This record gives sequence, structure tokens and C-alpha cells, in this order.
Amino acid sequence: MTKNPGRFAGFLYVLMSIPGFFALVYVPSKLIVHGDATATAGNITAHEMLFRLGIACNLISQVGFIFVALALYELLKGVNQRQAALMLILIFVAIPIALLNELNAVAALLMIRGRDFLAVVDKPQRDALAMLFLNVRAYGFDIAGIFWGLWLFPLGWLVYRSGFIPRVLGVLLMLNTVTFPANTFTSLLAPQYEHVVSRWLMPFGFGELALMFWLLIMGAWPKHPTHNAH
Repeated sequence: MTKNPGRFAGFLYVLMSIPGFFALVYVPSKLIVHGDATATAGNITAHEMLFRLGIACNLISQVGFIFVALALYELLKGVNQRQAALMLILIFVAIPIALLNELNAVAALLMIRGRDFLAVVDKPQRDALAMLFLNVRAYGFDIAGIFWGLWLFPLGWLVYRSGFIPRVLGVLLMLNTVTFPANTFTSLLAPQYEHVVSRWLMPFGFGELALMFWLLIMGAWPKHPTHNAH
């Protein structure tokens, strides 16, 4: 697999997306009850290991994505090194935001457990504070989501111009760019429309999936760097 740089990048992409999906989609869907701090705290108490696994998996996914980005950079830098560097910069801004954001999940867990000095705080208050930290965590991912979206544009442009990956995948990636920032700013400016916007943008959100599985299955070989990459 390492002899085919495209397949290696696709393998890393898929591999690191699995714990990311588990942490950001599966775990919240099982534990978090929106608007109900007591029910959420009860779910986390009953399934504390699942919640902890979610934190761990997100950390693994974010750190692992450094290597995904580097593998894609190596694959595509010959198309245009400046655009490939921009791709790296944008995703490398998102990763530390997402990593530090997990402190909100840790704070929520500490509140729910209520041990040591937190025992003096009443449980309903602790549950409410835990829900506050979980809501802040959600907004933290919204901020990271701006860069999760923006990095897809230079990635899509590089794929489109590469000549060794189907151009349609590049178009899908560039369309995918708008989904993350649009969802982010909708949640900040007009949260009552968040689910509507998310549903309407869902068809544009499959660019990454299409690319990662294409690379994993078909592979790709980079071209030699051009001398006029601007």
C-alpha cells in the first residue's frame, strides 16, 4: 500500500475518519439529550466509559489527521505547491482548536461525577453546568468547522487540476467547502434554522467521502512537480 501514495493517503483518511465519526456523531447521539441537562447527565453517568471513549477517539482522530494532511500534501504538492501549503495551513489551524475543545468534555464529566470539591455543589446545578460545557464544546466544533470547510477548497482545486484523480471529485470537494462554514454561521446567527440549513446542504457534504474511498480503492500516483506552480 505504501508503494501507492494515493491508496496510502486514502487508507489513512478512512482510518482516521472512523474514530472521528464515533466521537462526533455516534457518542453524542447516544448520550446527549438537547435541552435536558438531567437526562444528559444520567446518560453520561450510566455510560461513562462510552463518553470517555468518545473523548479519546476524537483526540486520536485529530492527531491522526495531521498525517492524513501530510499524505495528501505529498500526493498533490506537484500540482501546485502553494495551494498544497495553503491546504495544510488551513487544516493545521482546525486541529489544535478541536484538540483543546475536548477540555470542555472533560469539564462536563468532572461536573457530572461531582467528586472532591465539587461535592459541595448541588447535583441539579452540576448537571446544568455540565450541559453548559457540552454546549460550549459544540460551539468549539463549529469554530473548527470553519477551517474543516475551508481546507477542502484548495484540496478540491488540487484534485481538479491533478490529472490523476477524477475531476468530478475536485468539484464535489469544492462544493463541500460551503457546508461546514454555512452550518457554523447558521448556528451562531440563526440557530432556529440550523437543522433546515444542515438538511439542505447535506447533498453537498459527500465530497470527502467520495475522495477517501476513491483513493483507498483506486489509488493514485502523483505527477512530477511543475516549475511554474502559482
